[in-house]
Amino acid sequence: MELYYILLMKSHLESYPCPLQINSYWNFGFLLGITIILQIISGLLLSFHYTSDIEFAYFSIFFLIREIYYGSYLRYFHSSGASFIFIFIYIHISKTIFYLSFLYNYNIFLSGISLFLYIMSIAFLGYVLPFGQMSFWGATVIINLLSPFPSLIEFLCGTYSVYNPTLKRFFLFHFQFPFLISTFIIIHIFYLHFISSNNPLRNTINNKISFFPFMTSKDFFILYLYILFIQIQNNFYFYTFSHPDNAKEVCPLLTPLHIVPEWYFLCQYAILKAVPNKNAGFIILLTSIFIFFLFGEIKNISILFYISSIYSYYLFIICYLYIYILLIVIGGQFPQDYFLSHGRILTLYYYFIIICILLSL
Repeated sequence: MELYYILLMKSHLESYPCPLQINSYWNFGFLLGITIILQIISGLLLSFHYTSDIEFAYFSIFFLIREIYYGSYLRYFHSSGASFIFIFIYIHISKTIFYLSFLYNYNIFLSGISLFLYIMSIAFLGYVLPFGQMSFWGATVIINLLSPFPSLIEFLCGTYSVYNPTLKRFFLFHFQFPFLISTFIIIHIFYLHFISSNNPLRNTINNKISFFPFMTSKDFFILYLYILFIQIQNNFYFYTFSHPDNAKEVCPLLTPLHIVPEWYFLCQYAILKAVPNKNAGFIILLTSIFIFFLFGEIKNISILFYISSIYSYYLFIICYLYIYILLIVIGGQFPQDYFLSHGRILTLYYYFIIICILLSL
């Protein structure tokens, strides 16, 4: 049995064949896995000092920051790590779509999008736990989207609004879901190692090198740069990714001037605000993510032989990234007529460009 595990590690960590032509974009998958592990470890340490009670949750965070040795660093390392996870996810998915990796093994892409959805749910649950002013009202807005489903809010929250049972259940889910996601990560890596990685020249070459030491040296160099950057960010710009209103204590009777989520949810939030009807906005919000599952159903390898289709495909990809960035900017603005009209136009372009990408394949 010990020999089996040794051979398993050797085949996947040392002699695993990798394409010679892969560039630095392939290192972000490794960075994403390391960041998730660091998030699990830092979250486990934070849970030792957190109290999931509506009366003490906010003060337990500030007790951790002010009284616990290196507590402030641990807290901001964990909160900033969520932003880094989404940065790496967006780069990782963009690389997959840009280099047409989903054409060769769609199970990798489908498992990756499923992981993306799970990580979004974990990030939302974790954003509510500090129970600041923005956390409370953000949770109230999202939970009210479930009002068309009978008794679903009462089932999830334990009451009719965000209150003490809600916080306890969110903490329980936020603590357990990362361990469940580890299983999906293993499945994702299993499908990846089933046929090896893609490369900029597509998965049609036989020039392979061993994972160790060639790929591991690149991975650890990128990891060194990431650790250096996150040290600078946590020591000098630790509150860059957070909203200032979330540092205030909850006041259920005082609605913030502008309820805004974290930056990695701003695109979906802009789409939600662009639709006047709440139920229709919730459906469009879900379809903006679920539509990526359609990429896994495309298996037309002959696209590689049509140069005009390739050029149009890359043009649509660039337009999609531009629209996505604009939606992030619009999502952080006040819900005024000027920004709402632009959000509606960008939402239409969002689906139009994705349909154009699918049709170009």
